Amino acid sequence: MLLRLTTIALVFVCTLTQAQTDQDAFHYSQNSIAGTARFISMGGAFCAVGGDLTTMAYNPAGLAIYRRMDVSFSPSVFSSSIGSDYLGQYTRDGRTGVNIGNAGVVISSNPDEGDPNGWVSWNIGFAYNRTMDFNTNKSFQGFNRSSSLLNHFAQHAEGTSYADLDSYTDYLAYYTYLINPDSSNHYTNAAPGGNMNQLRTARIRGSIGETDLTISGNYANKLYLGATLGFSHLNYNEDAFYEETNSKKLIPDSLQRFDYNTSFSTSGSGVNLKFGMIFRPADFLRIGGSIQTPTWYAMSDDYFSSMYAKYNGGKSYSKDSPQGAFDYRFNSPFKATGGLALIFQDKGLLSLDYQYTDISQADFSAGGLTYTQVNTDISRTYTATNDFRAGTEWRLGNISLRGGAGYTSSPMNNAYRVSGNDFSQWRYSGGLGIRDKTFYLDIGYLFSISKQYYQPYYLDNTPVEGVHETIRTHNVTITFGAKF
Repeated sequence: MLLRLTTIALVFVCTLTQAQTDQDAFHYSQNSIAGTARFISMGGAFCAVGGDLTTMAYNPAGLAIYRRMDVSFSPSVFSSSIGSDYLGQYTRDGRTGVNIGNAGVVISSNPDEGDPNGWVSWNIGFAYNRTMDFNTNKSFQGFNRSSSLLNHFAQHAEGTSYADLDSYTDYLAYYTYLINPDSSNHYTNAAPGGNMNQLRTARIRGSIGETDLTISGNYANKLYLGATLGFSHLNYNEDAFYEETNSKKLIPDSLQRFDYNTSFSTSGSGVNLKFGMIFRPADFLRIGGSIQTPTWYAMSDDYFSSMYAKYNGGKSYSKDSPQGAFDYRFNSPFKATGGLALIFQDKGLLSLDYQYTDISQADFSAGGLTYTQVNTDISRTYTATNDFRAGTEWRLGNISLRGGAGYTSSPMNNAYRVSGNDFSQWRYSGGLGIRDKTFYLDIGYLFSISKQYYQPYYLDNTPVEGVHETIRTHNVTITFGAKF
């Protein structure tokens, strides 16, 4: 479970009750470049282009470009690869799978019956878009000569009676004799100086998908307007295994190893609104813009943790936490997008987009509870991201060749960035399409790379070595479609 950011540290051990953190806000506010094959192959630069089902979730005015009914289905194959460097040891993990990037239909009125100097046509669209994919496996390991996770548990428990320790973290360590209090509730631990081999693996599953209902209108073939009602569906599941072993026998006491396992799942449903326009001042130029309200989510968490410790002499102890559950609300940040497209008659196009998202404006709430500290952490840790996209398409008869690139700036405030591992992302894409009067087939490929940094735990006034991650993702999408 990825939780609290501490100097860009994704800390996976903290109080699980009311466990919503700034890192959760970051997770649930992201969007990936996903949808139809045409959309991803052009790097998602579609704000001023339109004529694609993915635009319902990006700029709904793009739906007004359609002049015929369109039905399409877009399955995807994805692959994630995460390389982790921790304490001089490199570990690689990842996952490959299949999902549905987009599926939908556009119903278009007959433009020949419209007013060429007024409302030419009205279109209605219904589509599913997979806006974020969490599916991956990740791990790290290394020999820590200076500290242990038990140092964190002992610090967190300091001054607290064992009866009042957190049932999902500190109490498990107390019950298994990994941390031990004296009469003044000062806690010592079984590996005070570190010298432990540390290993963590995590299996992460989930996605954010959105079902969109869009209406759009074409005014005089110059101004295109659209509005979308979006129903978002979020699920995130993480099962993590953490282990420390006294493999080099450098600890003078009897501890051999301990395991700390966590299981965490989140599900949520939300709603948002999108409004967009495309203006065509000349045949060769389109100017687009769209805004998206926050997505207002109702969320539910379920969580569980367990601890196991083994000592010399054959003694071992284990303890499970209760099954936890919690309901709350989350508001994702507002988004604004602008774009410019140059149209070279029927030969091709060039598109440039910019998207603004301020993650610092995300917030949590729940009846009877205050999230002042968490929301303050969000506003302090994060800043606005600047997402630049470029795409092009060139037609050679019935074949279209496409390419794109993009860059998303770091979401971290300057004080929380680590040079070279600041969560920024680069993307590169390409693809092709084959079309006749009715049917079309598109293939798109997208590659992205980002570098991140996090600490496995935090200690007061003591630096903890962090994990440097390089995340690479590959996505191949095929779109099968027909126009009538």
